[in-house]
Amino acid sequence: MTPRNTRQHTVLAAAIATSTVAALMGTALTASAAPRPTADSARPAGTSVALSAAARTGLLRTAQAGLARTAENIGLGAKEKLVVKDVVKDADGTVHTRYERTYDGLPVLGGDLIVHTSGSGTTQGVTRASKATLNLATTTPRITAATAQKQALGLAKYRGSAKATSDRAPRKVVWAAAGKPVLAYETVIGGFQDDGTPNQLHVVTDAATGKTLFQYQGIETGVGNTQYSGKVDLTTTQSGSSYTLTDASRGGHKTYNLDHQQDGTGTLFSQDNDTWGDGKTTNAATAGADAAYGAQATWDFYKNTFGRSGIKNDGKAAYSRVHYGNAYVNAFWDDSCFCMTYGDGTNDSDPLTSLDVAGHEMSHGVTSNTAGLEYSGESGGLNEATSDIMGTGVEFAANNSADPGDYLIGEKININGDGKPLRYMDKPSKDGGSADYWSSSVGGEDVHYSSGVANHFFYLLSEGSGAKTIGGVDYDSPTKDGSKVTGIGRDKALQIWYKALTSYFTSTTDYADARKGTLSAATDLYGADSAEFKAVEAAWTGVDVH
Repeated sequence: MTPRNTRQHTVLAAAIATSTVAALMGTALTASAAPRPTADSARPAGTSVALSAAARTGLLRTAQAGLARTAENIGLGAKEKLVVKDVVKDADGTVHTRYERTYDGLPVLGGDLIVHTSGSGTTQGVTRASKATLNLATTTPRITAATAQKQALGLAKYRGSAKATSDRAPRKVVWAAAGKPVLAYETVIGGFQDDGTPNQLHVVTDAATGKTLFQYQGIETGVGNTQYSGKVDLTTTQSGSSYTLTDASRGGHKTYNLDHQQDGTGTLFSQDNDTWGDGKTTNAATAGADAAYGAQATWDFYKNTFGRSGIKNDGKAAYSRVHYGNAYVNAFWDDSCFCMTYGDGTNDSDPLTSLDVAGHEMSHGVTSNTAGLEYSGESGGLNEATSDIMGTGVEFAANNSADPGDYLIGEKININGDGKPLRYMDKPSKDGGSADYWSSSVGGEDVHYSSGVANHFFYLLSEGSGAKTIGGVDYDSPTKDGSKVTGIGRDKALQIWYKALTSYFTSTTDYADARKGTLSAATDLYGADSAEFKAVEAAWTGVDVH
């Protein structure tokens, strides 16, 4: 029950202003050569519209009620069933409904799909994570769950998780993300990684042979060592004579102090005045103010740019935790708790609560709740790039004079100790590891490096190739074939990427599929003969994705 005298405050807080192989278009999807009719002359027909909670719930209920009919219409087998995950509606009435799939009652990993339906209710096409037919000879495993669990634990320890534990038994699944679908076990290894990061290693094991089919880390991390100076407005809550870092205007986001613990939620920041922190790391509330500001800026970016209400688009907030562990030089998003966590950096002197870290990490949550890009291989690189792209969008949208927007990732954190950014979007290879262009081996690289291909694409699409100075920062972006790319502006590039992420990308999307998905998005938004569509083609060609 809410106290009668509870109210919202906007205050000036002394704070640190910080910040699986897919067949995407292997479907009957009909992308007309001409743009779709525009229902509202003020917005492109393919633009996703903001849905009220009631409208979104209504669409989900409609999809739920029509599961059997939809499954039949798209040709699923008798043992296959659909599970509604998400829904997006465009300005012209087109509805994109995202489903997970089961087979004989078992979850199908890589079985996700999106059904595209016109405003009149006609199915226009289906985007599938896998085109493979599900027809298993048996759902009885040959190896035991205990064997799969033991192998997964061994793999976790080999990967640097000496403190790994298995908190629950492996579950039977169908692995359909690559090749012929097979019966498998999915084991999730918990505990902690060796650097203190929580462990959530997913290991998929063939239930007939015991072979490891796939693995990915469910905790998605970023790195940093930053401290900004600046005053920012925070929305807080007063109850009686105390104030808390609770933002009821943005889904009820709360910021907690872990006080160097690694488990639990921590203690909600609360005090008897409404000025939070003093810009110094010796004041625990400074990091709290930074985290609250990052969550606030990220919420506002998604709301104002895409009409998305929160990470799940359901109007509900995640929560943030600061002061995690001891001298923990990282920050991470955890979808299982639906929360964002920040360490305090080397010697507990540099909280990782920068604005770009916040925007990057919470965008992992958006990806998890839309495309669900597997955090491995090319899809993992696209996952990381999405967070870099959206984190960059957050930074520009915040328009904070202490941390102006740019196409540099982690430019304030000095993680390498030489004052240089962590990543560069105009020429990713400048960091010494990231890929400028696609190659057949890029999926084997660390996802933070394979992300370079998409980051480079986004920069080219936004700003174009060649040398230029933007906001006081010098850039010089090459192309693989030496071609000249003319940018369409960051705002349109963001709309195209978000549209592709929410309407066309699946868990197994790779770079070739991402090209197809963004071209479909550009068609929806601007038309197949538009300058924007042609720019998407040119930018992908520039990074050698054809």
